[in-house]
Amino acid sequence: MSQSEQQYLDLLRKIMDEGVDKGDRTGTGTRSIFGHQMRFDLSQGFPLLTTKKVFLKGIVHEVLWFLQGDTNIKYLVDNDVHIWDEWPYKAYVQQGGELSQADFIASIKSDVDFAKKWGDLGPVYGYQWRNFNSQGIDQMKNVIETLKKNPNSRRMLVVTYNPVQADSMLLPPCHMMFQFYVANGKLSCQMYQRSADTFLGVPFNIASYALLTMMIAQVVGLEPGEFIHVLGDTHIYSNHFEQVKEQLSREPHPLPTMKLNPEVKDLFSFKYVDFTIEGYNPHPPIKAPIAV
Repeated sequence: MSQSEQQYLDLLRKIMDEGVDKGDRTGTGTRSIFGHQMRFDLSQGFPLLTTKKVFLKGIVHEVLWFLQGDTNIKYLVDNDVHIWDEWPYKAYVQQGGELSQADFIASIKSDVDFAKKWGDLGPVYGYQWRNFNSQGIDQMKNVIETLKKNPNSRRMLVVTYNPVQADSMLLPPCHMMFQFYVANGKLSCQMYQRSADTFLGVPFNIASYALLTMMIAQVVGLEPGEFIHVLGDTHIYSNHFEQVKEQLSREPHPLPTMKLNPEVKDLFSFKYVDFTIEGYNPHPPIKAPIAV
């Protein structure tokens, strides 16, 4: 049994058994604990959960979207990734829009002007990564340069939660800061997540930052080390309890392997075709509603 996946399953059990039932912004209700850490050794396989099928295509495209500094869902929609659809659609309806969500998304895909007006999330993740606070501070490029020139630096971090611009974002960043560390020729990444939707979001976040760590390691000539995931408000939504029980009844399978195109040496030049997953044999997906 994979320790990487087992620690996630143990977290689900801990929240269900020990968590406090609380209200939340979405009105759904959660069961929550505060403060948790998981560690994933990236030499032991790619941490993509096997107790349910995880949407890897969405993970890869979202990372590429972030790295381009893009904040408009059109790129995702054009690639049949719909993980961010609900937030711009909610804003559209709140401002009097009458299209159904399906027609809204179809318009994002087909109408450039409509997408420009309604598809943008505000200065969220990718924007802060590449142009922090609208001041031209490219945090990702700075990290790459520092890793190459001064890998012992303790300043190799990226901050996405920007209080100055938070009110302009449709959803302020949940995974809000990450730091890199080099030892023995290996690159590790630690990420702090203020708010963790443990059933739906966290499996995505684990794989996303594991992938980013592998990508950065490749372009700076290091091996992947660990991804360390630090969680703040760590919760399961009340309408996910039955799905969690279903997942906990399943036996994990061996972790897959992620292969990156070794020819890519620039972080911002990766394409979707540069990633290949091998040996992924998950249980079926488990559907659950997202809280917006």
